[in-house]
Amino acid sequence: MATQPGFSELRRAKFARRVPAALSELVGPRHGAVSLPLHLAWSGLTTFDLDQPRLRMSYYRIVLAEGQHDDLVRYLHRDLLVDLWPTLRTLISRDVREVWEGSFDELAHGDQAAA
Repeated sequence: MATQPGFSELRRAKFARRVPAALSELVGPRHGAVSLPLHLAWSGLTTFDLDQPRLRMSYYRIVLAEGQHDDLVRYLHRDLLVDLWPTLRTLISRDVREVWEGSFDELAHGDQAAA
């Protein structure tokens, strides 16, 4: 008898379908105010100043958790994601973290690369 996939496995599969093929596809803004559409920022703040560290971190958490593939490549920037990852990885869900680190060695080994 085949077993049903668990909730975490289903969530990881959902997030895995969204990730870009390469981090270089992430060409979103690096500075300034960015307004997220309601399908991403559906509760609370919708405009984020990326020059403010706390707002930038909130923006990245929202886009990683809620974004579809097109949202990820439009709103995230490769260099910012890599720079934020050591802290961001502790603030996002384990399923999101495992998918992104499993997809991109640069994120999985970011601490080693910085050393």
